[in-house]
Amino acid sequence: MAAMHETCSVCSKAFDVQFRYQMEERDGGFAFYCSSSCQQRAVRGEAEGGVTCGGCAKRFVVELVSQVLKTSAGRSYACGEACREQLLSEERGGTLGNLVPIPPGQNRFAASAPATLGPASRAIAPATPVNRPAAAHHSPHLVPQPARVGSPNLAQPAVRAAAQQVASQTISKTSDGAAPSVRAPATASTLRSADAAPTSGRQSSTGGSLTLSGTLSDTGTNVAVDVPKALAWSKEPQKAINGPRRIAVFNHKGGTGKTTTTVSLAAGFARRGYRVLVVDTDSQGNVSASLAVKAEKSLYHVLVMGLRPTDAAVPVRHNLDLIPSNETLAAAELYLAGRQNRDRVLRDRLAAVSDGYDIILIDCSPSLSLMNQNALAFADGIVVPVACDYLSLIGVRQVLKTVKNVNTLLHHPVHIHAVLPTFYDARARICRDAVETMTKHFGTRCLAPIRMATKVKEAPAQGRTIFEYAADSTAAEDYARTVDTLISGSHLGAGSDAQILARAAEG
Repeated sequence: MAAMHETCSVCSKAFDVQFRYQMEERDGGFAFYCSSSCQQRAVRGEAEGGVTCGGCAKRFVVELVSQVLKTSAGRSYACGEACREQLLSEERGGTLGNLVPIPPGQNRFAASAPATLGPASRAIAPATPVNRPAAAHHSPHLVPQPARVGSPNLAQPAVRAAAQQVASQTISKTSDGAAPSVRAPATASTLRSADAAPTSGRQSSTGGSLTLSGTLSDTGTNVAVDVPKALAWSKEPQKAINGPRRIAVFNHKGGTGKTTTTVSLAAGFARRGYRVLVVDTDSQGNVSASLAVKAEKSLYHVLVMGLRPTDAAVPVRHNLDLIPSNETLAAAELYLAGRQNRDRVLRDRLAAVSDGYDIILIDCSPSLSLMNQNALAFADGIVVPVACDYLSLIGVRQVLKTVKNVNTLLHHPVHIHAVLPTFYDARARICRDAVETMTKHFGTRCLAPIRMATKVKEAPAQGRTIFEYAADSTAAEDYARTVDTLISGSHLGAGSDAQILARAAEG
């Protein structure tokens, strides 16, 4: 293989690139380093007269390891502890409510303080690190055993406060003076515990929907939450999945909705009664952020340190486990590069747990990385989210080439299981044309599109899936339909994989 000849970005020395650390993507381009010393000088900012603090924009030269952070935007710097805490808080995706200063003596979650749930019109101090009190952490997502309907876990302070606001807006007394009855609005589904699985699946005889009733002990108000029939919980799978059980959600193009699709499909399968494992192979760790999960162990410990996948998996919802990732996964790629079977390490590590789940979903990063090669070598099928725009359509070509290389070079029979158009707006001609083009090339394996909805962007900020945050939204309906399609395999009647790939490659 021909060597890559480059010039060092620090000392201007010509050299041949031999190691992964010698090439780094920076500021829309690439930087090259002839040695580790030059790479370290670049990290410290010595070659450019210092670096810029991401918190206060101050220029400084890095002296401590703690001053360098790996964030979703790339490498970031913090001149001091306060700036570091600010960057970490922003990276964790704190909501606007978390950034609003609490007046002295006021409890953020007090039922008598409806202002905390009102419009976000107050001043925000982004430069101040957010330290929420321990009592304010009310997310149920880290509880190993899922909460059940009617359990004390449903009466969390934030839920009670939200319920009181809903009650104050929509409460209506009956004519005979009976207890008030509240019919929750569209967003009232967020009042349910995020991982609360229903203990029974009785269907309403009139509305065709599942009604869950929970009593809030401190208010005595009955809140009825309507969940669309298509999203109702199932205790057990209704039928076997007609298709691959190990699916990689993959596209080289960024911004196509890979993580959102992974989380939504996983939640949908879990609600259908299937045991689901999500493996996050993206060092940005957006799956963990979307589900409000913090874990000590990650995929790095599984790949590099040989930790059992069952010890790294975190129960995040009923029927749904997650093997999370973070910035340490970048070091795992260096480990993989030195392995003889570097393309199959992930497959070997996860082989022991594959039979313990009905389906495994892999969230891939938007890159041509060794980690993605491992993901494709482990997967049986690929779901390709494609945004309804011209550039995303071009990116599908690269996906097809990658799949062909995996089949040929790695001798692994992975195939395009489905193409999923995302960010669809029927009013835009480019969206209609994009779906038409994908349908022409992929046939029925091009699924019905996911319509654009603001709720999809808001749900991760709340640490909830789209089914929990906005169960009656168009996006929740579309993802539920997609889950049912993948279960039934009704989209697999468009010819063989070879024919589909050949037809798509011609376009």
